[in-house]
Amino acid sequence: MSRKMLFYYGLADMPIQMAGILVAAFVPNYYGADLGVSLSAVATVLLLSRVFDGITDPLIGWLSDRTNTRWGRRRVWMVASVPILMLAMYKLFMPEPPVSAAYLLGWLMTLWLGWTMLFIPYYAWAAELSPDYNERTRITGWRAAIGLGANVLSKLVPVLAIFLFNYGGTRETLLLVGSMTLVLLPLTVGLTVWKVPEGRDYLPTRIALLPGLKLMWHNSAFKRLIAAFFINQLGTAISTSLIVFYVRGVLQEEQNSILQLMFYFGFNLIGIPFWIKYSRRVGKHRAWRIALCSFAVLMLGYLFLGAGDFYWMFPITAVTGFLGGASVVIANSIKADVIDVDRLESGEDRAAWFFAVWSFATKLAVSLGPSIALAVLAFIGYSAAPGESSEAGTLGLKLLFVFGPATGMMLSGLIIWNFPLTEERHREIREQLSARRPSAGADAG
Repeated sequence: MSRKMLFYYGLADMPIQMAGILVAAFVPNYYGADLGVSLSAVATVLLLSRVFDGITDPLIGWLSDRTNTRWGRRRVWMVASVPILMLAMYKLFMPEPPVSAAYLLGWLMTLWLGWTMLFIPYYAWAAELSPDYNERTRITGWRAAIGLGANVLSKLVPVLAIFLFNYGGTRETLLLVGSMTLVLLPLTVGLTVWKVPEGRDYLPTRIALLPGLKLMWHNSAFKRLIAAFFINQLGTAISTSLIVFYVRGVLQEEQNSILQLMFYFGFNLIGIPFWIKYSRRVGKHRAWRIALCSFAVLMLGYLFLGAGDFYWMFPITAVTGFLGGASVVIANSIKADVIDVDRLESGEDRAAWFFAVWSFATKLAVSLGPSIALAVLAFIGYSAAPGESSEAGTLGLKLLFVFGPATGMMLSGLIIWNFPLTEERHREIREQLSARRPSAGADAG
């Protein structure tokens, strides 16, 4: 693909990345610490919102694969998601107090519905843009770089507001970044669906929903990948949901959580070109496992920080951010490869089905991680109000912030250690698919 086409394709990832961090890092803290919703209630809401996704994710994936319009089967769903997402983001990021747990649950469910309608077709589309093993890493790399670039720049605005105007905090960050996301969402999605052509040479899906899910379950490479990805995301979600608590409660820094996040994602972005090249050299799964295991070890550095040590966390954040760039790029690229195994076995292009499962695993981790974290904080008696937590509660927060993600990263690295779908094996699969496709097209005609 040309760089111009890769740029336009990557634009739609900008609002996904920007909103995702707000939901994971700031919404739990804001509703729990500032709006008066108890931490246990927030944890319960995050879990309950996933029940709805258990229905919508596979359904929209199945429907997207079966959609057939003059504009394609992916872009129409992306366009339809925009008004739903805009309304949900406005209500969730800019609430009018007082609010209740029911308010949070209702708008989270609405947000995840729109998210599903955008995320699944958009990410499934990437797997269909190229059949090449390494080109797919380049596609996901461009998408991740553009999305993370927007994420970093969006965090720069509240950082400048803090240093130049002394305007900052959790509510202010949600207002500033939320407003930018609302503006960019229709513009970026619109440009992607307008400028990037959608291929028409796919094999239409005819397998019914339940038999198709059963066939997916027999894809051992996908099961192994989704297990590693879910545990990785679960650890990441615990860390992300606690970063504001950690900065405010352990480091005693009230306003600068957004600066730490900007620094982390900035080094995510810096790491992407390296991981694209390194994965070509040693293989995708080998590069990813090195990054995961190294990340786990370096997280231990946060154990040694305390009140007043905010800026001492930056060296750890820089290296872990650089390593985290591997997960952003490589996992999604491997996912496109395991879908080819299904193409070979089912004879159909069912990318959206797989991305539906991927989406559900992502959202389950994003909700389960914070739910676990907040439930543990509530159990140990941690108080989110500034200056009100006990020494034991603060220590518990620190241990959970460190060992939650460290454990997830290490387990993911072990799961992916001897992943069977190498570049050589993928080349064999693509050759079999290329030999089969002409006859399949003739049969369809």
